[in-house]
Amino acid sequence: MCESCDSTAAPDANGRRRFLRLAGLGAGALLLTGALPDSIVQAAEKKAPPPKPQNSISPDMALQRLIKGNQRYISGTSMTHDFKSEREALVSGQNPFAAVLSCADSRIAPEYAFDTARGDLFAVRVAGNFVTEEGLASLEYSVLVLGAPLILVLGHEDCGALTAGIKATKDNAVFPGHIQKLTDALRPSIEKVLKDPGGLLENATVQNVKDAVNNLKTASPVLTEALSKGTLKVVGGIYRLASGKVDLIA
Repeated sequence: MCESCDSTAAPDANGRRRFLRLAGLGAGALLLTGALPDSIVQAAEKKAPPPKPQNSISPDMALQRLIKGNQRYISGTSMTHDFKSEREALVSGQNPFAAVLSCADSRIAPEYAFDTARGDLFAVRVAGNFVTEEGLASLEYSVLVLGAPLILVLGHEDCGALTAGIKATKDNAVFPGHIQKLTDALRPSIEKVLKDPGGLLENATVQNVKDAVNNLKTASPVLTEALSKGTLKVVGGIYRLASGKVDLIA
């Protein structure tokens, strides 16, 4: 495992980035102004013991736990999980030790890749693993309300969404339905690496993860507040299809 838009992009992409720049007032400000619903305020202030005490860990510990879980997954020595007792423990709530923004690709299953159990990961998935308005709100919730200390943006090899984005960027390919919106959202990352040496798909995959990590670090006051306090870390990784290894990117 390892650690990691553009003014010429299409209107949809521009709209998305405007939201990312403007979203939120910060947890403290929202609480003071009463902008958060009572249910969220109460959940954030709740002092009851977490359903999974072992998940109340620091950002660095959470990252190490993901790394060790991935190593077990790679070697085929995943743990046996007692799903019955975990279901019962999680009836009262949840406190995941990490949130993951990953691609919707059926070959990528974060819970398996990191050998985790129920209630351990707060998973947000969208083809191309880029930051959407709804995804950002979900990740804010995981940090502000559920106390997740780590967010991992997880890209992967041979991503179909990025492959389509490359075709749209280089060949002006047009796709049916709403698929074009995916290519518009991914275009800025692809354009950054068009002239870089090496494989374009691999370079775009890495750049897309880096851009998503940067968006999460800078676009949301809710997240930047947690980052400044040291209660949150945001990192990026690439899932290798053949081995199952997740390489962290800076």
